[in-house]
Amino acid sequence: MKPTMKRSGLIAIGSVALVGLIVLLAPMPAFAQSCALCYTQAAASGSRMIQALKSGILILIAPPTFMSIGLLVVCYRKRHQTRDEDEDTDREWNNDAGSDRSPSQDW
Repeated sequence: MKPTMKRSGLIAIGSVALVGLIVLLAPMPAFAQSCALCYTQAAASGSRMIQALKSGILILIAPPTFMSIGLLVVCYRKRHQTRDEDEDTDREWNNDAGSDRSPSQDW
């Protein structure tokens, strides 16, 4: 049976898995860094306000996360697409470089 993945692909997957494992094993206080104002407001409020603060944080985090994921998906799907106009423009540019016209004639 032939291996279907190249060695570099296996290394990339292993690296992502290792980073994920490190993030999961990191201590929780490292993720709990916040500004003093948020901390004092949350400490002085009741449980209902704390729950509202947690919900607000999630609401503010969700849209940029989904937009970033959507952009990555679009870039991944379009990664092999090229434009023919770019190739034609490059050829014209290279042909103009060898011509005997001076740059002032273009204006």
